[in-house]
Amino acid sequence: MAALDYFVAIESDIFAPTYGGNMAKLVEGHRRFLGHKKTILLDRKALVELIDQYKSGMLDWEEFASAVKEAHSDRMGSPTKRLEVPGKPKEEDYFYTNPQECLPPLDES
Repeated sequence: MAALDYFVAIESDIFAPTYGGNMAKLVEGHRRFLGHKKTILLDRKALVELIDQYKSGMLDWEEFASAVKEAHSDRMGSPTKRLEVPGKPKEEDYFYTNPQECLPPLDES
């Protein structure tokens, strides 16, 4: 079942991992390798607060949907360079999600 989940996540138009475990990181990296497919990194704290507001009637559906989009507008999972701390190795987690560090630069011509 995990293999099926993996392939569905790789091929989907949008991927929004709900847990930041190794599989999610590997899927993010594979999607970047395939051409930076859209990945939304959820702000779980903001999402829970918005869901609570929606359930209590403080927000209608349109306000809720707009607030969710706004809360995640800057969380689209763009590749980043791994943090280098002098005297310490680079974090492996970032390697899995940023495979471009091991690939030659794209030829822009």
